[in-house]
Amino acid sequence: MLTSVIVRIVDFCARHRWSLIAAGILLVTAATAYDFARFSINTDSDALISQDLPWHQRQLALSDAFPQRGISVVVTAPTPENVDDATGALASALSKQKNLFPTVVQPDSGDFFARNGLLFKTLPEVRNSLAGLSRAEPLIAGLASDPTLRGVAKSLSLVAKGVQAGEIQLEHLVWPLSLAEQTLNGVLSGRAGHFSWQELLSGLPSQASALRSFIEVQPVLDFSALQPGHRATEGIRRTAADLRLGDRYGAKVALTGPVPMNDDQFSVIRQSAFRDISFAVLGVLVILWLALRSWKLILAVSFSLMVGLAVTAAVGLAMVGAFNLISIAFFVLFVGLGVDFGIQFSMRYRSERHEHDNLRAALRSAASKAGAPLALAAAATAVGFFSFLPTSYKGLSELGLIAGCGMLIAFVCSITFVPAMLAALNPPGEPASIGFAALAPLDAFLQRHRVAVIAVTVTAVLAGVPLLFQLPFDFNPVDLQNPASASVRTYRALQNTAETSGNDAEMLAPSLDEANTLAERLESLPEVARTLTLSNFVPGDQDEKIAAIKSPGQGLDAAVNTPPRQPAPGDAEVIASIRATGWLAAAVVNPTTDGTRTAPSNPA
Repeated sequence: MLTSVIVRIVDFCARHRWSLIAAGILLVTAATAYDFARFSINTDSDALISQDLPWHQRQLALSDAFPQRGISVVVTAPTPENVDDATGALASALSKQKNLFPTVVQPDSGDFFARNGLLFKTLPEVRNSLAGLSRAEPLIAGLASDPTLRGVAKSLSLVAKGVQAGEIQLEHLVWPLSLAEQTLNGVLSGRAGHFSWQELLSGLPSQASALRSFIEVQPVLDFSALQPGHRATEGIRRTAADLRLGDRYGAKVALTGPVPMNDDQFSVIRQSAFRDISFAVLGVLVILWLALRSWKLILAVSFSLMVGLAVTAAVGLAMVGAFNLISIAFFVLFVGLGVDFGIQFSMRYRSERHEHDNLRAALRSAASKAGAPLALAAAATAVGFFSFLPTSYKGLSELGLIAGCGMLIAFVCSITFVPAMLAALNPPGEPASIGFAALAPLDAFLQRHRVAVIAVTVTAVLAGVPLLFQLPFDFNPVDLQNPASASVRTYRALQNTAETSGNDAEMLAPSLDEANTLAERLESLPEVARTLTLSNFVPGDQDEKIAAIKSPGQGLDAAVNTPPRQPAPGDAEVIASIRATGWLAAAVVNPTTDGTRTAPSNPA
């Protein structure tokens, strides 16, 4: 019955070929116009998952309680001071662009940490920093009254005199002088010079975490664009360039987070779209030529393919409203699978045309022999795609719906528009049998040794089954992205420390006490490196730290604010100060034979 119906459809289309072709042209025109008018793509990755899932609902609740920023701006610089200044300048500039960045947060720097940062250090670290400040009080007072190169030279002279008087040990100057040497060498080499007072006072090089700071940005996203955060990320880069952070602070700015990483991933699609489409079209044309060897048959199959693709796109838009990042792949699937129906029917037609000189008779015979198998193939392929419908992975279920309908549409087009085009174009008959004659011996070999071939195949499959248990599965979605992209490189660099690894599990608790109890239980697990609650953001030992800070506070306040500011020196005065300091430093470093440290006479 199915074969009889298909034969009648093919014969009807061949008999009314011009009407079918006109209807096909009108259909592809109307469908294409609808596609252009309604086409849209939703690039929101959260929309790929059904919001009815319990874990997704918890994720949305967490996002409502603690909004996710989307973009992490990583600022690095040679000194902690430069990092803070560069981060503050960039965050301030971004905060003024509310049309792109509704929320800009400095999680580890800014005004709050400038006022209270010492409290977040351990008590020994606080005392060590303050001891360094107390020792440097005379130096600070001198620089406060004369913040010029002359003031630096005079301060160094003061330190050298302290060594001469035995009040300061010479080895105490190794660290500050080595820092000064690095800075001056950089300047003399034509590079920007950077000096860290925090390193000077702590007596230790800055840790990598102190040379890096973050800005968390919540951007305005355009999910109708292929790269939703492109305007925001470009706005950050443009702002950083306008502020000349590299020239002023030696700072570098890098972006990572879900938004830049997704944009970098989607940019690959944009950059390779023309190349991939070109190769796909070329590949289809090569396959069509190898199979059909006639431009008339290729034109017939191509016309059917165009009608089917336009109609499937229109049906898909009508059903789902907008394509998502997965369902958009139906275009490739339709071309790759849909063209097979036209090829199979046309190949059967060529074989029958070799047997029947009459075109209509060859079409009826091809429909009789290939129609039912093609219908079953189309139904099986459609059912395979429709099997995606029950999944909660919305992106995949929509792809299954569109592609499944597309397979049925491709089959209908292959038994209507292909026969109509063949009847209109009337390709010549086939003088020889269809197929690759060179492969005929292979067919004969496989038929003669069919049992052996099947036995070898089954043996190979069974031998390979144990290897399946050793097959690894990579659950990390970051490994799917281009490792050379800037956002992925930044993410990988941050993974080296637990604080910025990104491998975090986030949990909500009804109260802070319950959160602290849960954190204690989790921290005992070997799989957990550390836990954080809001309590971790409240410094401990505050009374002791505040008392330690107040102790040298008055002296430092007087050193910084009391000295009157001296007028700026001229070049001659600066040179004289440097020379005097150099002579004094030479005497300190190279004492006389009797052990005294006396400055040489001024050669000038």
